[in-house]
Amino acid sequence: MDLAMSYLFPAALRAAAALGVADHLAAGPRPVAELAGAVGADPLNLHRALRLLATRGIFAEDDAGRFALTPAAELLRTDVPSSFRAAVLMLTDQSFWRPAGELDETVRTGTSQFDRLFGVPFFEHFARDPATAAVFHDGMASLSDPENPLVARALDLPPDATVVDVGGGHGGLLLDVLRTHPGVRGVLFDQPHVLRGHRLGELGADHRWEVVGGDFFTAAPPGDVVLLKRVLHDWDDEHCLRILRHCRRAVPDSGRVLVVEAVVPPGNDPDPGKVIDLLMMSSFTGRERTRAEFGALFARADLRLTRVLPTGTRMSVVEGVPAG
Repeated sequence: MDLAMSYLFPAALRAAAALGVADHLAAGPRPVAELAGAVGADPLNLHRALRLLATRGIFAEDDAGRFALTPAAELLRTDVPSSFRAAVLMLTDQSFWRPAGELDETVRTGTSQFDRLFGVPFFEHFARDPATAAVFHDGMASLSDPENPLVARALDLPPDATVVDVGGGHGGLLLDVLRTHPGVRGVLFDQPHVLRGHRLGELGADHRWEVVGGDFFTAAPPGDVVLLKRVLHDWDDEHCLRILRHCRRAVPDSGRVLVVEAVVPPGNDPDPGKVIDLLMMSSFTGRERTRAEFGALFARADLRLTRVLPTGTRMSVVEGVPAG
């Protein structure tokens, strides 16, 4: 029964994030009636939502009925480093929530229900709706920013390499790669409407980076190393092959293609990749993959999987070299 009702917890989490509750508790505990007035909520219903969140350590209620921040709730503030608020709003957005509610149909038919619910595929929906696209890109940055420095340090790069970040979004990972590897030059490659929000200007050294607009299904800019972070898991194998083959053509025979993804381990133990895999199944056409599945995919794209590097995050670096 607890599992069947567990969807109510992320619903309450979204309510707290959307209302900005954590920001209004930054100065200290507040009575729920006062807090409700500050965030524009019904006092009774706000209390009920926060009471549930408190059972899992997100907010805490004292004996006087005041709510306070906990270490976990601090991450819902907008003004703290590594805030997770935008990620919560993205992961509980209707674009993920509604298709997940149709998972039985997805399992039965083998097809995501996103197109039926929203009229177009996932990325076309976001391209048409700037407000929803902003939720997605802000949420991805919130997820990725804490892990990007660790991923960048895990990358084994030639000191003067040109690194092409394919489907790199606003450039958060490439920004940390350039900071970590000062001799490297970077190319951020994504669709033009995405690149308008890029962050590479934060680096300051304009001579070390450029942005290139395009479509990774048709080409990829040349470089010594190609990066793909959280790209392949959005797509089925045939679409992934199109992307990987362009990446293979973009690097010399001495080059590498580095795929930064969750790698699903064998066995029955819990793993974040197994959870994200269902998100991919319900809203996208993609999947999380095992090492063996990456190896088979690489082989079809004229690449050879050489190693899988841990990063200290949920992501691993799956390294491929030209098969020759």
